[in-house]
Amino acid sequence: MTNGNAATAHAGHPAHPYHLVEPSPWPATGAIGAFVLAYGAVTFFHDRAKPWVMLAGFALVLFTMAMWWRDVIREAQIQRAHTPVVRRGLRVGMGLFIASEVMFFVAFFWAFFNSASKTNPQITQWPPASIHPLHTWSIPFLNTLVLLSSGLAVNWAHHSLRQGNRDGLVRGLLLAVVLGLCFLSLQAYEYGNAAFGFTQGIYPSVFYMATGFHGFHVFVGACFLTVCLLRARRGDFTPGQHVGFEAAAWYWHFVDVVWLFLFVWVYWWGNG
Repeated sequence: MTNGNAATAHAGHPAHPYHLVEPSPWPATGAIGAFVLAYGAVTFFHDRAKPWVMLAGFALVLFTMAMWWRDVIREAQIQRAHTPVVRRGLRVGMGLFIASEVMFFVAFFWAFFNSASKTNPQITQWPPASIHPLHTWSIPFLNTLVLLSSGLAVNWAHHSLRQGNRDGLVRGLLLAVVLGLCFLSLQAYEYGNAAFGFTQGIYPSVFYMATGFHGFHVFVGACFLTVCLLRARRGDFTPGQHVGFEAAAWYWHFVDVVWLFLFVWVYWWGNG
């Protein structure tokens, strides 16, 4: 048998439950986009008049997300390639991806706690005396309520899907997306009114890196949920097969948990 028909049995059915993925350019474009975005962000931090490289990388990342999601949806809905074995593999892959994201944020928490432990003789107090931290119980607390409410909305959507209630699924997803955008708007307002800039020391640097990357993850999660919302309106998900929605829900709950750690340790404990 050649590669073209090795996966096809004599009766015209797949000879195995696995999905042999076709060659795709999106891993390469995603890696290039992430590199350009990171390089452009560093350049922008040093010279605010040069945001174009960062914006180009961001646009390439968005393009890769859209095209890759399109191909995966086609595999599931048109090619019917997502067998139970494939769906189990997708769940494992999503779980491993979230685990890698956890370690990504562990690095920021490590930098924050290491600086706050006063092991550096140049840091006599935390936050440094020149820094006026944001008030814990104002916008940060409001954003906590907003993000946790969005997690409840995702749970409502998931429960509705499992019960076959498509209206509840759509409404829950729509509410979660709106609350996610509200979170990002409040964070942007918070940054605009902060009393310290990114380059004013270790506290601002770690603060903006940790909370800023979390905000980026909220944006990605909102895009993820929006794709699920559009698919739900189209009737793609069923109570027995909705791996795409599960992946989005897992990611969103991961974003919720990271924010709880940020709120408790950075906004509350870290304010001294």
